[in-house]
Amino acid sequence: MPRYMILTKHDRTLDVPPMSEWDPADMERHLECLRALNAELVANGELVDMSALTEPELAKVVTADGAGAPVVTDGPFPEAKELLAGYQLVDVESEERALEIAAAVSAAPGPGGKPLGQHIEVRQVMFTFPVGE
Repeated sequence: MPRYMILTKHDRTLDVPPMSEWDPADMERHLECLRALNAELVANGELVDMSALTEPELAKVVTADGAGAPVVTDGPFPEAKELLAGYQLVDVESEERALEIAAAVSAAPGPGGKPLGQHIEVRQVMFTFPVGE
């Protein structure tokens, strides 16, 4: 079965504040929706891995040329419009199923219970490298 990365992005151009600014009840409603989706994916044997990421203000950007010490800066750049918020790695029967999952993530409720309409990127995994062998 093909694997897909479902990448959830926080789009600063949408009229949605960062989760750290949401009402706690809205945040819980959003997280419960995602927990239910992930439970369904686990029950179906489709969820391989998933994680949510800290807010972008805590990110670091590393640049290295292989010769000198790496340069580490705070990131991401403030002009970035979309920032990675989390991901799900799924092992599904088809691209259509991956798109269905992405649509469910995009429609998760946000402030006031309104579907967020987040931009969700779906990318098929080309190949994987064995780890620990």
